[in-house]
Amino acid sequence: MNWQALVDNRQRFFWVLQISGWIGYALVNYIGSKVFEMRDIYVFVIVLNAYAGCLMTVPLRYLYRRVWNAKPWVLIFVVFSVSYITGTLWSVVQKYNLWEIYRHGYRPDEWFYYLQQGLDSVYIVLCWSGLYFGIKYYQLLQSERQKALKANTMAHEAQLKMLRYQLNPHFLFNTLNAISTLILVEENKDANQMVSRLSDFLRYTLNTDPIKKVPLEQELHALKLYLEIEKVRFDERLAIELDVTEQAKHALVPSLILQPLIENSIKYAIAHMDEGGKIEIKAQVFANELLLEVGDNGPGAELSDGQLTNAGGVGIANTQDRLKTLYENNYSFVLSNNTPSGLKANIRVPFEKAEK
Repeated sequence: MNWQALVDNRQRFFWVLQISGWIGYALVNYIGSKVFEMRDIYVFVIVLNAYAGCLMTVPLRYLYRRVWNAKPWVLIFVVFSVSYITGTLWSVVQKYNLWEIYRHGYRPDEWFYYLQQGLDSVYIVLCWSGLYFGIKYYQLLQSERQKALKANTMAHEAQLKMLRYQLNPHFLFNTLNAISTLILVEENKDANQMVSRLSDFLRYTLNTDPIKKVPLEQELHALKLYLEIEKVRFDERLAIELDVTEQAKHALVPSLILQPLIENSIKYAIAHMDEGGKIEIKAQVFANELLLEVGDNGPGAELSDGQLTNAGGVGIANTQDRLKTLYENNYSFVLSNNTPSGLKANIRVPFEKAEK
């Protein structure tokens, strides 16, 4: 069992600390007996005193749990009172053990000798109480911190799911609109092909966890499904060029991170070109970072500091939000005008290799 699991199991954690602490107390007393050259039989006195201290402090745990939510002054009063009583009784037991074992049955003339010099024992019990409350507060603090982290993680995952699923209605609307157009112009064969490929693409998106990252090779397969839908619309007017290194294919990326960028190129570039156009997709690994690039040869766009001046769609904004949520500040997303014409999107994220 690892340490964290032990801490989480409060019952077992208490007994481990309780037994370990009193063993430590016995060892310290044993070392002290060697310094003062006590006889060997004193070891039995030490063991019995530690055993008695261990047993007599156990009930304090259950008492402190009952008054845990009491007012501060009540809690302080209870702690000092029971520590004094327990320490005094433990001191009596220690004197009895010492006189019975080490001094061969010695008994004092007056009973109050049992109660003398008991402040050391009271102090030890008071320290035990302080440690109990300190560890208890630490466990509560850790529990609250774990709850806060869990709540933050759930909110983080919910945000990612919202951003991912936001793409599907947007893409679905565009595709259904294209299918409707094909039906109106009585191109039923093309409409049927588009419905079939849309079904494959949606099946992929539903089977892919929006939280988990996927290998780029799997992402490219999803893009192929998407582009087959678009090719029904544009036929030979849409050309795709891939330049992906073998190492980059095994890099982990957010699922469907490139699809809105390609959709943006098709909507604002290819669709407005009579002779069609070309979309280039590049990926490589450099300096332990994955470099992704999506570019087209369309008319380009007005840019300011690497961002669109007039961004009306949700695709690019959605991509930026997902990258920000997943990588915080350890990423870059830059738009630039392509050469000789068109728009280019560059993404840089840390390289994470997919497990085989």
